[in-house]
Order: sequence, then C-alpha cells, then structure tokens
Amino acid sequence: MKQHVESASALRIALVCNTSFAIYTYRQGLIRMLVARGVEVTVIAPRDRTTALLEQMGCRCIGLHVASKGTNPRDDLRTMASLYKLYRGVRPHIVFHYTIKPNIYGSIAAKLARVDSVAVTTGLGYVFIQRSRAAQIAKLMYRFAFRFPREVWFLNQDDQAAFLERKLLAHPERARLLHGEGVDLEQFFFTPLPARENNQAFSFVLIGRLLWDKGVGEYVEAARRLRKTYPHARFQLLGPVGVDNPSAISQADVDTWVREGVIDYLGEAHDVRPAIAAADCVVLPSYREGVPRTLMEASAMGRPVVATDVPGCREVVADGVNGLLCEARSAESLAAKLSQMLDMPIDERRAMGERGREKVAQEFDERKVVERYKDVVRELTGVSL
Repeated sequence: MKQHVESASALRIALVCNTSFAIYTYRQGLIRMLVARGVEVTVIAPRDRTTALLEQMGCRCIGLHVASKGTNPRDDLRTMASLYKLYRGVRPHIVFHYTIKPNIYGSIAAKLARVDSVAVTTGLGYVFIQRSRAAQIAKLMYRFAFRFPREVWFLNQDDQAAFLERKLLAHPERARLLHGEGVDLEQFFFTPLPARENNQAFSFVLIGRLLWDKGVGEYVEAARRLRKTYPHARFQLLGPVGVDNPSAISQADVDTWVREGVIDYLGEAHDVRPAIAAADCVVLPSYREGVPRTLMEASAMGRPVVATDVPGCREVVADGVNGLLCEARSAESLAAKLSQMLDMPIDERRAMGERGREKVAQEFDERKVVERYKDVVRELTGVSL
C-alpha cells in the first residue's frame, strides 16, 4: 500500500550499512540528490572516519553495532533489536539496506516496525564463495528475510540468477536488476595515461578493502613472479587494512610484503582519483563482486584494467576490449595477464582505456541509478523527487 507523504521536505529516508565508509564512497550521488530536495536522510552504520563527511553532506548519522566478522547469534539479534528500536523512533518512510547483515536483520526489523524497505545486494561475498556452515545458515536467513522488502535489488545478473536458482526469494517478482550503483562521470573525468620514458616505472594499483577474497594474495604472488622479468614494474595497494570482515588481511601481512620489496602500500584515501590517474593499469583479481566500483571508476578515468572472469567483474570488463580477464584464484593466470599488459604498446593500452570510458558512460552512469531510487520513492510514497 502506498504511503501518503505531503512533499519531499516531509520525507524521511534511512540508509543502513555495515560501514559508513561504504555509504560515503558509493552513494554520494544519491545523498546529494535527496538532500537537495529537502529529504531528511539518516545514515545508520558503525561510525568511522567518514561519519563526519556524511554529516557535512547533510546526513543525520546514528551509530550501529554490526559484527561483520562474527557468527554469534546474540550479536546479530542485538543488531536487529537496535534497528527495530531506531526504526520505531526515526519512523523513516523507506529504509534502504546494504550488505548482508543489514539486508537480513534490517529487513526483519523493518517489517516488525511496519516500515517499507528495499534490500540492495551489493555483492554476495563469502555466502556464495565459501561452503561453510555459516554460509549455509546465511542462505537460510536470506530466504526468510527477503520475503519482507518491497523490492530486492541486484547489481549484476549472476547474483540475481543465483538467488532465483536457489529459491531464496519468496517473491521473485520483487527482484530488480540495478546493473551496478553507477559512477559520477564528472567527478571521475577522463585522464590521459601517464607519460613515461622507457626506463620509468610502470604502475599497477589494486584499490579496495584489503581482503583475501579480493585476490590480494594472488596479486602479491603475481608481483613476485614478474619482478625479475620486469624490474621497472611497481605493484601498489591502496585501501584499508584489518577491516571488520572474515577475509581481512592484517597490517603484519602488508608490512611483510613491503619489507620484501614486492608491494608499495599507499595507505587509504577518501579520494582515489590521484592513485588512478598515476597508474598505468588498475587490477582487481576478486573472487566475486556485485559490480566493483573500483573498475567503474578506473574505466571512467580511461585506465585499462585486469580483473577476474567472475560475476561483477565481467559486467564492467569486456575481455580484450577495455581490459583483460584472468582466472580467479590463480596467481599464474593473473601474472600472465599483467605481463600481457606490460608488453602491450602504449597506443593499444590507451585505446583500451578510451573504450572503457565509453562503456561506463553508456552502461554505468550514476544518474541512471539515482533515477531508479526516485522511481521507487515515488511508487512507495507518491512523492516525486
């Protein structure tokens, strides 16, 4: 049943995630649109270094305890109870849930609090990568919780197909394909490849949370294999270490690689554009993705990419067109593709980057994604934004 809301300025929307960082990094276009229309935007997520930045954008931020690494049911029930209490207090007209635990426990809490919700599956992660008992339980929880959202959004066709094939959706007709969360083409503007002399360093960079599931181990091993043949090549990592995730890489691991001289660790950054602009190629050897923002941003800026032939990555990368695809979990395959990129004439790499910009502009423009949010708000509340 459609709610009746007088105007955009009377509208209350909540965004719930397991990190504030993800809300800030991936949904700035959405937030800017909502705030500009006078909507009250509440971000419910664990506080981190981006919380203040979200507040500066005009969001109200409320801290949330989410045990992303844990499988203790008491912790998860505590998260669900907290969300129920918050929804009863904030009374949002719509809640958008992102990432596994908010999707599961937030969808249940929203139903109990009689609040409309939309579940956005930003990537299936360990649930569909691992064959553990925890992963099996997560699938059962998805099956139960996803009967409650008004819509369930998927970022790629493989993830949607996986849910449908395993009968995890009680209401398959509520599934929607979002095709990625988009990229701001003005913010991530086209940048020519760095001008280098033959003896200057060729830079690869892997950008993202440092997780084993992102293929960081394979990237490091590929770098080891290539160092002797290509002494001028540099292999960089940019992103947070020791994050709250079962697949997190420790600072000690990174320090070891740096001491070995195989990796340059760039730390983490709010703005990844300088790192992309300085790179010759962006790499993401992930095991599975929703639709990876890193690859969309790199392509938007005209960088050729090397990624794995897995759900999510192959949405952005057309093999041989705007980048190269390798086998997942294979340092050997990754090294071969990185070697191919190193040996490629600069004109060919430049053309790959240009085709990447064209592909992102056609398929992943953030403005199209924001329009989908506007549509669902209008459908559920009657308010046109």
